[in-house]
Amino acid sequence: MFVLQNSIASTIMMKLSNCGSLPKDPAYKRQCFCNLISAAALLCIVFFMGSAFVAIDIKEKVSTWGAANSVQNSQTNLETKRNLETTKSSLCESQWKPAGSEPLPKGIISQTSNFEMQPLWGSPERKVKTKHSKSLLAIPVGIKQKGAVSQIVEKFPSNNFTVMLFHYDGVVDEWSDVRWSDSALHISAINQTKWWFAKRFLHPDVVAEYNYIFLWDEDLEVENFHPLRYLSIIKREGLEISQPALDTAKSAVHHGITARWRKGDVHRRIYKLGGGGRCYENSTTPPCTGWVEMMAPVFSRDAWRCTWHMIQNDLVHAWGLDTKLGYCAQGDRSKNVGVVDSEYIVHRGIPTLGGLDEKKRNADSASGASQTKPSNLEKVKVHHGSSTSKDRSAVRKRSYFELNLFRKRWQKAVIEDKCWVDPYS
Repeated sequence: MFVLQNSIASTIMMKLSNCGSLPKDPAYKRQCFCNLISAAALLCIVFFMGSAFVAIDIKEKVSTWGAANSVQNSQTNLETKRNLETTKSSLCESQWKPAGSEPLPKGIISQTSNFEMQPLWGSPERKVKTKHSKSLLAIPVGIKQKGAVSQIVEKFPSNNFTVMLFHYDGVVDEWSDVRWSDSALHISAINQTKWWFAKRFLHPDVVAEYNYIFLWDEDLEVENFHPLRYLSIIKREGLEISQPALDTAKSAVHHGITARWRKGDVHRRIYKLGGGGRCYENSTTPPCTGWVEMMAPVFSRDAWRCTWHMIQNDLVHAWGLDTKLGYCAQGDRSKNVGVVDSEYIVHRGIPTLGGLDEKKRNADSASGASQTKPSNLEKVKVHHGSSTSKDRSAVRKRSYFELNLFRKRWQKAVIEDKCWVDPYS
């Protein structure tokens, strides 16, 4: 186009030049002028068309550049999107959610719970939150032990403890006259043990907000026990699993390590140099060290989470569990498990499930320990098909059977788990 424009322009200039050099003939001048006008018009048309073609060419180039740039931008955006999706996917893969909650947005998941009662009306957001450091006291109870249980519960400040009662005899309404009954949680199941209740109602996610779990028997006396002082001691000493010592003058002591020492706040081991089951300075196994009895254990939150998983669903007496509690001590069991001497209790040793042990009663009578008719504290009133005294021996037999079965399960689990390393081997 530019070549054509230059050619036409050259032709016009030549004609103009010729017009200027010819004689001044009017007719010829008119003809020359007409030719000049025609050439100028043609030149304008050519320049106009050339400009249009140039504009189209530029537009095409701009359009081509824009398309290329658009493709490049699309590719960049696609790559950025892919990177974001990859990053999101990586973040989502690393984002842990409790099993079963995967379809839910993370912020709505409420994983833990507690036993705190809530009002039926009013806005929960307006409720003034008094943040107390709370622990849980859970006790299996029968109506015959109502007085002793009430004394235990009244020792535990309501601002610092939530109380749960496991009613193994099915009697609940007769507890309504004690002043703290309405604030306690009552769970009833006929002829079930403390560990049966604990496995089903003290799941770690439910009790996760409580600092310590007191899982106590009902036949305890707490005249010399103060819960808040006890908590301060075990926190200071770093005890993840503990129990109050037993007053040897009044208690049924089954294991020497639970007996109260007269000096100091805590002991973590026992020394026994004679007889069976000797314990020396370098003894590292329960019940010489790293051991508490199951009548009044106290667990930290983390220790309970571990212990709950070890409780067998069908072994309701939990015999043998005490020898393995040290594995849940969150560290060295010889340091993190102990008996508190300065806050001590009395263990009366009253059999409640299955009735009174007839052999024990006869032995006590023969020795003169009990010359009177057994009191109500020694008997279990039959409620809704509960066991009678003749079944006590069957309960003991079942307990020993569970002990052997638990040991076998532990041994089997150790063999099968090739990745597990015994820290106390």
